[in-house]
Amino acid sequence: MKLGILKTDAVRPEWVPDFGEYPDMFIGLLGEVDPDLEFRVYDVEQGQYPADIDEVDAYLITGSKSSVYDDKPWIATLMDFVRELDRRRKKLVGICFGHQLVAQALGGKTEKSTKGWGVGLHTHRFNQIPRWHDDEALDFDILVSHQDQVVSNATGAQVLASSEFCENAVCQIGDHILTFQGHPEFVPEYSREIMEFRREMIGEQTYTNGMASLAVNPQRERVARWILNFLRDPGVAD
Repeated sequence: MKLGILKTDAVRPEWVPDFGEYPDMFIGLLGEVDPDLEFRVYDVEQGQYPADIDEVDAYLITGSKSSVYDDKPWIATLMDFVRELDRRRKKLVGICFGHQLVAQALGGKTEKSTKGWGVGLHTHRFNQIPRWHDDEALDFDILVSHQDQVVSNATGAQVLASSEFCENAVCQIGDHILTFQGHPEFVPEYSREIMEFRREMIGEQTYTNGMASLAVNPQRERVARWILNFLRDPGVAD
C-alpha cells in the first residue's frame, strides 16, 4: 500500500535532529507496524500535490500550528482537495489539524475551545466499536496538543470516541475517512518539548498537569494498527 502524507507544517529546526519532520514521525510509526508500506510526502503548505490523485492508495493529513479557519490560500486549496477525495471516496486519515480540517471542509465547524488547551496524555473512550477496532479496551491513551476543537461535525460523520475535554475525538465518514484529534505519531519527549515551549501560552496549571500525564505511555502502536486496519478495509459496496 502506498500512503500519501500531506504535510501541513514544519517541526522547529532545533527539534528536527531528535524527532524528524512530521512525515518522518508517521513513517517511523506506521512503518514499524507494517514494514511493507510505501510513502510519498506532499508539502501542501508549499503547494505540492500529486499529479494524479490515484498515484497513492490513501492519504493522511498531518497536524499543524495553523488553524483551519485561518485565511491562508494553502488551507483553502487543501480543503478543495479533501472535498475531491471525499467525492471520489478515496481513503483519508486526518490527524489533529487534519481532523479539524476535514470537518471544516465537509460541512462542520472548528473553533477555539472555551476549555483552553489540551496537552499531554488524554484518555479517549469509544462509544461504539468500528470494525477496524481490535475489540479490546474501549479506552485508549493518546498524546494531544490543541486549542482548537471540532464543534460541529462534517455532514454524515459518526463520532466514535470522546472525552470530557474533547467531545469529537475520533470521527468517521462513510468507509473512506477517519480522523483523530490526538497525535499517535508523537512520542512523550516531543510532547514535553512542545509544552515547555508553550508553557506561558497554555498556562501553568495546564502545563503542570500535562507534564505529569507523561508518566503513562501513549498507545501509539495500537492506534497505528487501527489506522492501517481502516486503510486496508475494502469498505462496503454502494
